[in-house]
Amino acid sequence: MLRLQSIILAKAKHFTVPSPYSLRLVKKRTIAMDLMHHSSCFLLPTIPLQRRPSLITAQLHLCADGGANRLYDEMPLFFPQEDASDVRRRYKPDVIKGDMDSIRREVLEFYASLGTEIVDKSHDQDTTDLHKCVTYIRDSASGLDKSNLCILVVGALGGRFDHEMGNLNVICRFSYMRIVLLSNDSLIHLLPRTYCHEIHIQTSVEGPHCGLIPIGTPSKSSTTTGLQWDLNNTAMEFGGLVSTSNIVKEEKVTVQSDCDLLWTISIKKL
Repeated sequence: MLRLQSIILAKAKHFTVPSPYSLRLVKKRTIAMDLMHHSSCFLLPTIPLQRRPSLITAQLHLCADGGANRLYDEMPLFFPQEDASDVRRRYKPDVIKGDMDSIRREVLEFYASLGTEIVDKSHDQDTTDLHKCVTYIRDSASGLDKSNLCILVVGALGGRFDHEMGNLNVICRFSYMRIVLLSNDSLIHLLPRTYCHEIHIQTSVEGPHCGLIPIGTPSKSSTTTGLQWDLNNTAMEFGGLVSTSNIVKEEKVTVQSDCDLLWTISIKKL
């Protein structure tokens, strides 16, 4: 998989709009909860491997500051028989946004000359570059179909731990948006407590190792199906039990919890 630090890919496919299927009993009252479907179809090699980068099919492509350096340097490696400049022109970002402390000057000038929008937020030191890019999608990308939107963040994991934690904080701050953090080895996304979740496993490209991590607050009750070690009204918290190093056993995993959970699953080497 392409290692591009903090490239944001906004997509509007492979995810189903929640529908009210599931029922949950809370305090002896029946409360209807929406069912949210999740699928990692974007990992499937539906195009030849030599043309696999997800940049091809996304509606909108953003680079978070220095992510543009990685795009500029590494995209030509997928097309060694082609001129590097031609590849870079073909796979240019729509937007580069951030505090501009990491992007190289020649990279910035190259993409600006191709019409890439440059959004300099160097005055804002209270939010991360990923946060800035997500707000761009939320506030400025009026032409996107937001009714069924998924944001893929490539290169979001690995490297500095504080950057990883900042990225996890972003998906919690924007819990009403579908944001998937991707690395070469795994993916992470949020399972909001306000839904019941069905995760459809793409066994050819992901698994079997997975985990469910409570985030924000402890979970007093989490229940799953489809895992080797299912949870059954299980309490989880940091300093206590968390479901790491679990194994997917079925092609559909269901999750229900009284707190927000992080779902993570390994990505297979193809």
